[in-house]
Amino acid sequence: MSDGSTHPYYGSPACWARYGEVLAREFQDPAYFGLHQLTVDAYAVQHPGIPERRAIQSVALHLITLGMIVENRFDPGQGPRLHRRIVERPSFDWLDPPPMEGRMTVLDVVSAQGPREHQRLVRAWAEDVWQAWAPHHQVVRGWIGELGLS
Repeated sequence: MSDGSTHPYYGSPACWARYGEVLAREFQDPAYFGLHQLTVDAYAVQHPGIPERRAIQSVALHLITLGMIVENRFDPGQGPRLHRRIVERPSFDWLDPPPMEGRMTVLDVVSAQGPREHQRLVRAWAEDVWQAWAPHHQVVRGWIGELGLS
């Protein structure tokens, strides 16, 4: 277990540290960076925080991009551009987080051996996490439609 720092609602120090390792790998080597947006989105929605404005907005933003990429095959490299459009919406509603037990996590990705395995694991992780949020897919799809992103 790590005694290091963490994000206000993004998981334990140990989990946050593993996430940092994955991000460092993605930023240090372009061969790992292709699905970076999925890494960020999957991690964020697995650590939704509590029902307060910042967490609500974060989960909504990351579920929208996750859904766009997983379901609509949106280019993950366009995530930041997409985020700029999403934040134009003044507010979203809290979605009760699904159970994450038994789901893939950043721990599955951190052990990747090489860029191909990293990409495969990140995509599998993102799809698994998106599936966990299935009870809210219609709401997220509605937000996508309201934002004119579909």
